[in-house]
Amino acid sequence: MSRKGSSKKSGKKGFEVAVDIGENESDPQGFKECVILSEKLGYDVAWLGDHFMPWAHSSDRSAYVWSLMGSCLEATRKIRLGPYVTTPIGARYHPLIIAQAAATLDNMYPGRFLLTVGTGEAMNEVPFFERWPSWNERMERVVEGVQMIRKMWESKSFFDFDGKYFKANQVYLYTRPRTDMKIYISGVGPKMARAAGEFGDGLITLSHANPLERCRDVIFPLFEEGARSVGKDPSKMEKIVSLSFTFKDPETFARTERRYAGIIAKGSFDEPDPRKIEQMGMDLPAEEIIKSTAYCKNWNDVIELISKFKDLGVTQIVLQTGTDKKLIRTFGQKILPHFKKK
Repeated sequence: MSRKGSSKKSGKKGFEVAVDIGENESDPQGFKECVILSEKLGYDVAWLGDHFMPWAHSSDRSAYVWSLMGSCLEATRKIRLGPYVTTPIGARYHPLIIAQAAATLDNMYPGRFLLTVGTGEAMNEVPFFERWPSWNERMERVVEGVQMIRKMWESKSFFDFDGKYFKANQVYLYTRPRTDMKIYISGVGPKMARAAGEFGDGLITLSHANPLERCRDVIFPLFEEGARSVGKDPSKMEKIVSLSFTFKDPETFARTERRYAGIIAKGSFDEPDPRKIEQMGMDLPAEEIIKSTAYCKNWNDVIELISKFKDLGVTQIVLQTGTDKKLIRTFGQKILPHFKKK
Protein backbone atom coordinates (compact mmCIF):
# COMPACT_ATOMS: atom_id res chain seq x y z
CA MET A 1 0.00 0.00 0.00
CA SER A 2 1.34 3.45 -0.89
CA ARG A 3 2.75 5.51 1.95
CA LYS A 4 2.51 8.76 0.07
CA GLY A 5 -0.06 11.40 0.78
CA SER A 6 -2.73 12.63 -1.56
CA SER A 7 -1.63 12.53 -5.18
CA LYS A 8 -2.83 16.05 -5.97
CA LYS A 9 -0.34 18.38 -4.30
CA SER A 10 -0.69 22.11 -4.17
CA GLY A 11 1.90 24.65 -3.09
CA LYS A 12 2.21 25.64 0.51
CA LYS A 13 -0.08 28.40 1.71
CA GLY A 14 1.14 31.66 3.18
CA PHE A 15 1.58 32.07 6.91
CA GLU A 16 -1.64 31.73 8.91
CA VAL A 17 -2.78 32.58 12.43
CA ALA A 18 -5.26 30.25 14.14
CA VAL A 19 -6.97 29.98 17.51
CA ASP A 20 -7.34 26.88 19.65
CA ILE A 21 -10.76 27.27 21.28
CA GLY A 22 -10.48 23.92 23.03
CA GLU A 23 -13.08 21.48 24.32
CA ASN A 24 -13.67 22.44 27.96
CA GLU A 25 -15.40 25.00 30.16
CA SER A 26 -18.20 26.06 27.85
CA ASP A 27 -21.51 24.84 26.55
CA PRO A 28 -21.59 24.17 22.78
CA GLN A 29 -23.10 27.56 22.01
CA GLY A 30 -20.13 29.24 23.65
CA PHE A 31 -17.71 27.49 21.30
CA LYS A 32 -19.84 28.45 18.33
CA GLU A 33 -19.88 32.10 19.36
CA CYS A 34 -16.08 32.05 19.62
CA VAL A 35 -15.72 30.59 16.12
CA ILE A 36 -18.01 33.30 14.73
CA LEU A 37 -16.02 35.97 16.56
CA SER A 38 -12.73 34.53 15.28
CA GLU A 39 -13.95 34.79 11.71
CA LYS A 40 -15.05 38.39 12.21
CA LEU A 41 -11.64 39.29 13.60
CA GLY A 42 -9.84 37.75 10.64
CA TYR A 43 -8.30 34.55 11.97
CA ASP A 44 -7.63 31.97 9.28
CA VAL A 45 -8.46 28.83 11.27
CA ALA A 46 -10.28 27.83 14.45
CA TRP A 47 -9.44 24.53 16.13
CA LEU A 48 -11.80 22.68 18.45
CA GLY A 49 -10.77 19.87 20.79
CA ASP A 50 -12.15 16.38 20.20
CA HIS A 51 -12.62 14.97 23.70
CA PHE A 52 -14.98 12.52 25.35
CA MET A 53 -13.91 13.81 28.78
CA PRO A 54 -12.04 17.03 29.63
CA TRP A 55 -8.39 17.38 30.63
CA ALA A 56 -9.43 18.97 33.91
CA HIS A 57 -12.35 17.51 35.85
CA SER A 58 -13.24 20.95 37.24
CA SER A 59 -13.76 22.23 33.68
CA ASP A 60 -17.18 20.55 33.99
CA ARG A 61 -17.80 20.53 30.21
CA SER A 62 -16.81 18.47 27.19
CA ALA A 63 -18.80 19.12 24.02
CA TYR A 64 -18.95 16.57 21.18
CA VAL A 65 -16.94 18.25 18.46
CA TRP A 66 -18.40 16.55 15.37
CA SER A 67 -21.86 17.87 16.16
CA LEU A 68 -20.40 21.27 16.96
CA MET A 69 -18.29 21.61 13.82
CA GLY A 70 -21.20 21.35 11.41
CA SER A 71 -23.06 24.06 13.29
CA CYS A 72 -19.97 26.29 13.33
CA LEU A 73 -19.35 25.85 9.62
CA GLU A 74 -22.97 26.68 8.86
CA ALA A 75 -22.76 29.85 10.97
CA THR A 76 -19.62 31.13 9.20
CA ARG A 77 -18.50 31.67 5.64
CA LYS A 78 -14.71 31.75 5.37
CA ILE A 79 -12.92 30.50 8.43
CA ARG A 80 -11.59 26.96 8.27
CA LEU A 81 -11.84 24.62 11.24
CA GLY A 82 -11.24 21.11 12.39
CA PRO A 83 -10.72 18.80 15.35
CA TYR A 84 -7.53 19.25 17.34
CA VAL A 85 -7.08 16.23 17.03
CA THR A 86 -9.25 13.23 16.22
CA THR A 87 -8.24 9.58 16.75
CA PRO A 88 -8.96 6.99 14.03
CA ILE A 89 -7.51 4.14 16.10
CA GLY A 90 -10.63 1.99 16.36
CA ALA A 91 -11.89 2.99 19.81
CA ARG A 92 -14.27 5.95 19.63
CA TYR A 93 -13.73 6.19 15.90
CA HIS A 94 -13.20 3.67 13.15
CA PRO A 95 -11.23 5.17 10.22
CA LEU A 96 -14.12 4.53 7.82
CA ILE A 97 -16.41 6.68 9.99
CA ILE A 98 -13.84 9.50 10.09
CA ALA A 99 -13.49 9.22 6.31
CA GLN A 100 -17.24 9.52 5.81
CA ALA A 101 -17.72 12.30 8.38
CA ALA A 102 -14.86 14.39 6.97
CA ALA A 103 -16.02 13.86 3.39
CA THR A 104 -19.54 14.96 4.28
CA LEU A 105 -18.31 18.20 5.86
CA ASP A 106 -16.05 18.90 2.88
CA ASN A 107 -18.95 18.14 0.54
CA MET A 108 -21.11 20.71 2.31
CA TYR A 109 -18.40 23.30 3.07
CA PRO A 110 -15.70 22.72 0.43
CA GLY A 111 -12.17 23.46 1.56
CA ARG A 112 -13.15 24.66 5.02
CA PHE A 113 -12.83 21.47 7.03
CA LEU A 114 -9.36 20.40 8.23
CA LEU A 115 -8.61 16.88 9.42
CA THR A 116 -5.89 16.29 11.99
CA VAL A 117 -5.26 12.90 13.58
CA GLY A 118 -3.26 11.58 16.51
CA THR A 119 -2.73 8.66 18.88
CA GLY A 120 -5.22 9.86 21.51
CA GLU A 121 -5.46 9.88 25.29
CA ALA A 122 -6.78 7.22 27.62
CA MET A 123 -9.44 9.54 29.05
CA ASN A 124 -11.13 9.63 25.65
CA GLU A 125 -10.50 6.15 24.29
CA VAL A 126 -10.49 3.68 27.20
CA PRO A 127 -14.30 3.67 27.58
CA PHE A 128 -14.46 2.30 24.03
CA PHE A 129 -11.53 -0.16 24.17
CA GLU A 130 -11.32 -3.40 26.08
CA ARG A 131 -7.72 -2.42 26.76
CA TRP A 132 -5.46 0.61 26.37
CA PRO A 133 -2.91 -0.17 23.63
CA SER A 134 0.74 0.78 23.92
CA TRP A 135 1.86 4.00 22.26
CA ASN A 136 3.62 2.05 19.51
CA GLU A 137 0.44 0.19 18.68
CA ARG A 138 -1.57 3.40 18.68
CA MET A 139 0.95 4.96 16.32
CA GLU A 140 0.60 2.00 13.97
CA ARG A 141 -3.17 2.30 14.19
CA VAL A 142 -3.01 6.00 13.25
CA VAL A 143 -0.81 5.26 10.24
CA GLU A 144 -3.04 2.43 9.07
CA GLY A 145 -6.13 4.53 9.77
CA VAL A 146 -4.76 7.34 7.58
CA GLN A 147 -4.16 4.89 4.75
CA MET A 148 -7.70 3.58 5.09
CA ILE A 149 -9.19 7.08 5.09
CA ARG A 150 -7.28 8.03 1.95
CA LYS A 151 -8.37 4.84 0.22
CA MET A 152 -11.97 5.61 1.10
CA TRP A 153 -11.71 9.14 -0.31
CA GLU A 154 -9.84 8.19 -3.48
CA SER A 155 -11.22 4.81 -4.59
CA LYS A 156 -13.50 5.03 -7.60
CA SER A 157 -14.96 1.60 -6.94
CA PHE A 158 -15.65 -0.87 -4.15
CA PHE A 159 -12.49 -2.10 -2.45
CA ASP A 160 -11.19 -4.44 0.23
CA PHE A 161 -8.81 -3.34 2.98
CA ASP A 162 -6.66 -5.89 4.74
CA GLY A 163 -4.53 -4.21 7.37
CA LYS A 164 -3.00 -5.32 10.64
CA TYR A 165 -5.68 -3.59 12.71
CA PHE A 166 -8.45 -2.71 10.26
CA LYS A 167 -10.15 -4.90 7.70
CA ALA A 168 -13.06 -4.17 5.41
CA ASN A 169 -14.72 -6.16 2.68
CA GLN A 170 -16.15 -4.33 -0.34
CA VAL A 171 -16.68 -0.78 0.93
CA TYR A 172 -17.19 2.42 -1.05
CA LEU A 173 -17.78 6.07 -0.19
CA TYR A 174 -20.88 7.41 -1.92
CA THR A 175 -20.95 11.01 -0.61
CA ARG A 176 -17.50 12.19 -1.55
CA PRO A 177 -15.31 15.16 -0.67
CA ARG A 178 -15.42 18.09 -3.09
CA THR A 179 -11.78 19.10 -2.60
CA ASP A 180 -8.39 17.42 -2.39
CA MET A 181 -8.50 16.90 1.36
CA LYS A 182 -5.31 16.79 3.41
CA ILE A 183 -4.56 14.87 6.58
CA TYR A 184 -2.40 16.51 9.23
CA ILE A 185 -0.73 14.26 11.80
CA SER A 186 -0.03 15.32 15.37
CA GLY A 187 3.62 14.68 16.17
CA VAL A 188 4.96 15.55 19.61
CA GLY A 189 7.83 13.06 19.71
CA PRO A 190 10.49 12.20 17.11
CA LYS A 191 8.86 8.97 15.82
CA MET A 192 5.52 10.60 15.18
CA ALA A 193 7.16 13.65 13.61
CA ARG A 194 8.83 11.42 11.05
CA ALA A 195 5.60 9.48 10.49
CA ALA A 196 3.79 12.78 9.85
CA GLY A 197 6.18 13.49 7.01
CA GLU A 198 5.96 9.98 5.62
CA PHE A 199 2.21 9.41 5.84
CA GLY A 200 0.64 12.84 6.28
CA ASP A 201 0.26 16.10 4.40
CA GLY A 202 1.52 18.13 7.32
CA LEU A 203 2.69 18.14 10.92
CA ILE A 204 0.98 19.65 13.94
CA THR A 205 2.96 19.95 17.17
CA LEU A 206 2.98 21.69 20.56
CA SER A 207 5.50 24.29 21.67
CA HIS A 208 5.25 23.27 25.33
CA ALA A 209 6.86 19.97 24.34
CA ASN A 210 8.78 21.25 21.33
CA PRO A 211 10.02 24.82 21.79
CA LEU A 212 11.73 26.69 18.98
CA GLU A 213 15.14 25.03 19.28
CA ARG A 214 13.75 21.50 19.49
CA CYS A 215 11.51 22.13 16.47
CA ARG A 216 14.54 23.39 14.55
CA ASP A 217 16.99 20.67 15.61
CA VAL A 218 14.84 17.55 16.05
CA ILE A 219 11.16 17.66 15.08
CA PHE A 220 11.23 19.47 11.74
CA PRO A 221 14.31 17.62 10.36
CA LEU A 222 12.66 14.27 11.14
CA PHE A 223 9.38 15.41 9.56
CA GLU A 224 11.26 16.46 6.44
CA GLU A 225 13.24 13.22 6.41
CA GLY A 226 10.00 11.23 6.52
CA ALA A 227 8.55 13.22 3.65
CA ARG A 228 11.62 12.84 1.44
CA SER A 229 11.76 9.09 2.13
CA VAL A 230 8.57 8.64 0.09
CA GLY A 231 9.31 11.22 -2.58
CA LYS A 232 7.41 14.18 -1.16
CA ASP A 233 8.70 17.75 -1.12
CA PRO A 234 8.63 18.92 2.53
CA SER A 235 8.79 22.57 1.44
CA LYS A 236 5.25 22.17 0.09
CA MET A 237 3.87 20.63 3.29
CA GLU A 238 2.32 22.29 6.31
CA LYS A 239 4.04 22.76 9.67
CA ILE A 240 1.62 23.86 12.39
CA VAL A 241 2.73 24.84 15.90
CA SER A 242 0.45 25.42 18.88
CA LEU A 243 2.19 28.20 20.79
CA SER A 244 2.35 28.47 24.57
CA PHE A 245 3.51 31.83 25.95
CA THR A 246 2.81 33.99 28.98
CA PHE A 247 3.42 37.49 30.33
CA LYS A 248 3.50 36.14 33.88
CA ASP A 249 6.72 35.60 35.77
CA PRO A 250 7.72 31.92 36.12
CA GLU A 251 6.65 31.54 39.76
CA THR A 252 3.23 33.10 39.12
CA PHE A 253 2.76 30.94 36.04
CA ALA A 254 3.56 27.77 37.99
CA ARG A 255 1.08 28.73 40.70
CA THR A 256 -1.82 29.76 38.45
CA GLU A 257 -1.57 27.03 35.80
CA ARG A 258 -1.54 23.96 38.03
CA ARG A 259 -5.14 23.13 37.31
CA TYR A 260 -4.29 22.51 33.65
CA ALA A 261 -0.79 21.12 34.15
CA GLY A 262 -1.96 17.52 33.94
CA ILE A 263 -1.44 17.65 30.18
CA ILE A 264 2.33 17.84 30.76
CA ALA A 265 2.47 15.35 33.64
CA LYS A 266 4.24 12.08 32.87
CA GLY A 267 1.71 9.31 32.35
CA SER A 268 -1.32 11.59 31.97
CA PHE A 269 -2.02 10.35 28.44
CA ASP A 270 -2.37 6.85 29.89
CA GLU A 271 -4.71 7.88 32.74
CA PRO A 272 -8.42 7.48 31.95
CA ASP A 273 -9.78 9.51 34.90
CA PRO A 274 -9.77 13.33 34.47
CA ARG A 275 -10.00 13.73 38.24
CA LYS A 276 -6.67 11.96 38.61
CA ILE A 277 -5.15 13.90 35.71
CA GLU A 278 -6.06 17.18 37.35
CA GLN A 279 -4.44 15.98 40.57
CA MET A 280 -1.33 14.95 38.62
CA GLY A 281 -1.02 18.55 37.51
CA MET A 282 -1.51 19.81 41.06
CA ASP A 283 1.31 17.52 42.23
CA LEU A 284 3.84 18.52 39.57
CA PRO A 285 7.05 20.20 40.75
CA ALA A 286 7.01 23.90 39.95
CA GLU A 287 10.05 23.59 37.69
CA GLU A 288 8.18 21.18 35.41
CA ILE A 289 5.38 23.70 34.90
CA ILE A 290 7.80 26.62 34.53
CA LYS A 291 9.64 25.04 31.61
CA SER A 292 6.42 24.34 29.66
CA THR A 293 5.95 27.83 28.23
CA ALA A 294 7.78 30.80 26.71
CA TYR A 295 8.10 33.96 28.81
CA CYS A 296 7.44 37.27 27.11
CA LYS A 297 7.74 40.76 28.60
CA ASN A 298 5.61 42.53 26.02
CA TRP A 299 3.82 42.10 22.70
CA ASN A 300 7.03 42.77 20.77
CA ASP A 301 8.48 39.64 22.37
CA VAL A 302 5.44 37.65 21.22
CA ILE A 303 5.69 38.95 17.66
CA GLU A 304 9.41 38.16 17.62
CA LEU A 305 8.79 34.61 18.89
CA ILE A 306 6.13 33.94 16.27
CA SER A 307 8.38 35.42 13.58
CA LYS A 308 11.16 33.02 14.56
CA PHE A 309 8.80 30.07 14.11
CA LYS A 310 7.74 31.51 10.78
CA ASP A 311 11.37 31.77 9.71
CA LEU A 312 11.78 28.06 10.54
CA GLY A 313 9.14 27.24 7.94
CA VAL A 314 6.09 27.09 10.20
CA THR A 315 3.03 27.74 8.06
CA GLN A 316 0.49 28.24 10.85
CA ILE A 317 0.81 29.37 14.45
CA VAL A 318 -2.02 28.42 16.80
CA LEU A 319 -2.84 30.74 19.70
CA GLN A 320 -4.33 29.08 22.75
CA THR A 321 -7.40 31.06 23.81
CA GLY A 322 -10.05 28.61 24.94
CA THR A 323 -13.47 30.26 24.97
CA ASP A 324 -12.10 33.53 26.37
CA LYS A 325 -13.59 36.10 23.98
CA LYS A 326 -11.56 38.92 25.49
CA LEU A 327 -8.36 36.98 24.79
CA ILE A 328 -9.49 36.16 21.24
CA ARG A 329 -10.07 39.90 20.67
CA THR A 330 -6.78 40.90 22.29
CA PHE A 331 -4.75 38.49 20.18
CA GLY A 332 -6.68 39.73 17.15
CA GLN A 333 -5.64 43.31 17.91
CA LYS A 334 -2.05 42.71 19.01
CA ILE A 335 -0.91 39.79 16.84
CA LEU A 336 -3.02 39.47 13.69
CA PRO A 337 -2.04 42.79 12.09
CA HIS A 338 1.62 41.71 12.02
CA PHE A 339 0.97 38.52 10.07
CA LYS A 340 -2.12 39.02 7.93
CA LYS A 341 -1.56 38.97 4.19
CA LYS A 342 -1.23 42.42 2.69
